Amino acid sequence: MLTVASTAPTLVSVADLANALSSAPKKIAFLPTGLSWLAREDVNANFSGWLFARSDYSDLQTSNAERDVLATLDEILEPPQSGAQLVRRMPGVIPQVLQSLRTNDFSGAELSRKISHDVVLVAEVIRIANSSTYSKEDRITSIEHAVMVLGQNGLRHLITSVAFRPIVDLKSGHFNRLIAPRIWNHSQQCALAARLLAQQGALNTFDAFLSGLIQNVGLIVALRVMDELAAGRPGLGSAAFCNALIPKARKLSASIGREWNFPVEVVVAIDEQAIVDRNVMLSPLGRNLMMADYLSKFNLLVQQGRQAPDVSATDGLSVSEQDCYVELQALTAPLAVE
Repeated sequence: MLTVASTAPTLVSVADLANALSSAPKKIAFLPTGLSWLAREDVNANFSGWLFARSDYSDLQTSNAERDVLATLDEILEPPQSGAQLVRRMPGVIPQVLQSLRTNDFSGAELSRKISHDVVLVAEVIRIANSSTYSKEDRITSIEHAVMVLGQNGLRHLITSVAFRPIVDLKSGHFNRLIAPRIWNHSQQCALAARLLAQQGALNTFDAFLSGLIQNVGLIVALRVMDELAAGRPGLGSAAFCNALIPKARKLSASIGREWNFPVEVVVAIDEQAIVDRNVMLSPLGRNLMMADYLSKFNLLVQQGRQAPDVSATDGLSVSEQDCYVELQALTAPLAVE
């Protein structure tokens, strides 16, 4: 049986969350671009089949093993748990650095001081600053110089990648080894698509990037549950199981993001992805994440030969969304691996 720590996590207070939500931007329509609901569901089904390496995705009943996994996830979702105790932790300094990088008005000296507390982060920041992408002069040896060279956007994307890389454990059980690399691939593409869309939609690009990167953290928890409860048991990955799993995983992601003190707008956007009502109203960042999720899944499936590049899958997209998909194709071609 999977052991869950009983210690209550430190969460953002209900009052703080309510205040932030009350001042959040008004919500907008779910599918204003005319994207077909059936097209979205087709891509979601194909993506789930790819995750579990299944060619037959017609099972309409959950197996005993699947029901055990779903029941355990329901237990984890019960307060005061959040699921964060089942995820490999981010380095302690990362949340502070991410918070500093959220605004355009940040202090390079203050940021350097925070980064200097994490030896691994220091090494990675200096290494990237000395790479051919950034370095045009003598070798950089100080964290202060590296921070200036990378700039705000470079630091944002570097630090989030460094922060989340340890969360994906590729050396554990069967389901982690099979599915975690695919989840990480999708997370990277979704974060990129979310940032591209946010640039065109006048949204906070870093919040958009972060929402795409962490929306799958709940699935990482689910993989651990699968490896604990269903190792060696047949019948995992049916359509019925995936349809129930994904909303639970999204709720877990939102709960974990809340405990990690991520921006409320990001947590709300992820939580909205768990809603299955096709007429639901989403926040601007939530709608941005929904579209980024769709585009990144479709792009990955085409890259992996699991979906034909059918024009009907992109027919309802706006011009800016179609432009985003074209750019996503070009930027992620080097990432198109299993």
